[in-house]
Amino acid sequence: MQDFDTLLKSSATAHGHLCPGQVVGVRMAMLGCKLIGLDEPTRIDQIKKLIVFVEMDRCAGDAVAYVTGVKLGRRSLKFLDYGIMAATFVNLETNNAFRVISTEDARDLATVYAAEIPEKYSQQLEAYKRMPDSVLFRVQKVRVDMSKYDLPGPTRKKVSCSRCGQVIRDNREVVQNGHILCKPCAHGAYFSEAEDIIWPEMNWTPAQKEQKMVVVNEAKI
Repeated sequence: MQDFDTLLKSSATAHGHLCPGQVVGVRMAMLGCKLIGLDEPTRIDQIKKLIVFVEMDRCAGDAVAYVTGVKLGRRSLKFLDYGIMAATFVNLETNNAFRVISTEDARDLATVYAAEIPEKYSQQLEAYKRMPDSVLFRVQKVRVDMSKYDLPGPTRKKVSCSRCGQVIRDNREVVQNGHILCKPCAHGAYFSEAEDIIWPEMNWTPAQKEQKMVVVNEAKI
């Protein structure tokens, strides 16, 4: 694995800015991978062993994903909206799993570890670089029971919602009174008043765009 400073710089670039959350996330990922025995998590042979559960949609989450290489599309990144600055790292080969939690004490101790910096934001950023893992984090050894439907790989099951007809993948359906339902139909959704629409240029394809560009270029010639 690359050193901390290199990972932090690259992660901040990918994220869009450097912040205390990036520092916490990079260090969280480095510690989590170390605990489960993966020293090069982005390498193809190791990334297939790794699942990470992220419990917050904040800057630290991007840093954890960047350092570990986990992705939603690979099904190696799992997001749980707990609002907790924590992530669990699972080695699928050994079944070892550790939950790394950012402590609230770290925020309060920023003045101790970066006393020479008066501005709070900059002070936290620098302090989080200097703190030992034992101050910045609390670690729990945990057990994570993984269903075959949660593992990376091709879709293992497809059914259709009996109410809206939507195809449901990977055992995410809900059965109510003998009927198969998607979760929005069964429990309600984050959206409301859904209405199918048509839109201008709805028959556009990327190939059509490329052809149009060719014509434009030929006209210029």
